[in-house]
Amino acid sequence: MEELNSERLLELLDAREFKKLKEKLENMHPVDIVEVMEEAEERQRVLMFRLLAKEEAAEVFTDMNSDMREDLINALTDSELEEVMEEMYVDDTVDVVEEMPANVVDRLLKATDEETRKKINALLQYPEDSAGSIMNIEYISLRKEMTVEEAILKIRQVGINKETIYTCYVTEKKKLIGSVDVKDLLTVGESRLIEEIMDENVLCARTLDDQEKVAAMIEKYGLVAIPIIDHENCLVGIVTVDDAMTVLQDEATEDISIMAGVTPNEDSYFGTSVFQHAKNRALWLMLLMLSATVSGEILAHYESAMAVMPILITFIPMLMGTSGNCGSQSSTMVIRGIAVGEIEFKEFFKVVFKEIRIAILVGVMLAVVNGIRIYIMYDQDIMLAIAIGITMIAIVCMAKCIGCTLPLFAKKIGLDPALMAAPLISTIMDTCTILMYFAIITAFFKL
Repeated sequence: MEELNSERLLELLDAREFKKLKEKLENMHPVDIVEVMEEAEERQRVLMFRLLAKEEAAEVFTDMNSDMREDLINALTDSELEEVMEEMYVDDTVDVVEEMPANVVDRLLKATDEETRKKINALLQYPEDSAGSIMNIEYISLRKEMTVEEAILKIRQVGINKETIYTCYVTEKKKLIGSVDVKDLLTVGESRLIEEIMDENVLCARTLDDQEKVAAMIEKYGLVAIPIIDHENCLVGIVTVDDAMTVLQDEATEDISIMAGVTPNEDSYFGTSVFQHAKNRALWLMLLMLSATVSGEILAHYESAMAVMPILITFIPMLMGTSGNCGSQSSTMVIRGIAVGEIEFKEFFKVVFKEIRIAILVGVMLAVVNGIRIYIMYDQDIMLAIAIGITMIAIVCMAKCIGCTLPLFAKKIGLDPALMAAPLISTIMDTCTILMYFAIITAFFKL
């Protein structure tokens, strides 16, 4: 079988062998088609997109990045755009609308029917990070007095337009009262009532719940979808597992950016301009640079001690680096624990106690190795080796404690725990390390 690589497909497109190219595109996954289009020029993308069937074109359009979508929307005719919009699910359409500039949004809305526009507007009213903003209002609703046969018939009639049919929801006066899996419908007698086989213990979320919390529920309980109810307990939509995966990916990307000292950005690396990259990074770097001046002021204060023992200067980079690394280790583990729901603020003392025990073990090991190194390299100066060893244990314990507590405090006061990651922790550790280092050394050598 001929390998379907990007170069081969683009060669067929340039050779205008559209029939052969269309056959190959029909056997490809939409995500793979998008990857090919990313390597193509704008003109080639439009030609390739027009070769796709309506259903496949809608899926490919959904998987594109915002820049590709905007270019394609501007290139398509009104009738072509209308065909694509008809095949897209409402929640995907909302995602596209939120990313597009006003003039493009106008074209998109004109390409949708009045009923769909009402649904889009309803979803746009929910807060950006809420469950309501990502839910899909196309689900299958059943009545408890239905028979299994009637339920299966309804699924056949309307299921083609729904994002998922694996779980159906039982409602009474729009209120959620139960759920039924298609597996149950297909394995019981057709005369059975839905009321007899439905599960009344249904996990659900509310429209204003944080979308990350909803995604975590789907992951925790292994759900295909979770129903979303409003303040009156009426079923208004569902959040599917693919939407949950997108949310978790976006949240992870945001946390990684913050932990690296970069302002989060929704666009891709290459899709973001050089100026925007610089803007996202400069603020953090400036803040950290100014914070680091505190360390310089402290060093200036101990200038007389360093004049008496110039050798003390040589240990500062090692101690600062070690404390920063230790703090970053603890903060990263705690941030991860908070993110997956493993650690909560009520376990504050439990976390601190654990990190102190870890710090003592790690600190002693580092102190012994470093003490031996100093003894060998610095004329067998045992007093200096002991002083630096004690300092090492002290700063490791301090760094581990600060590293594990700051993310917990940040979470408690409503900040993102990822703020308390490597760059900020390292800056704080530098200042604290210098203070502790000279406090111990000056006391030890009576400087």
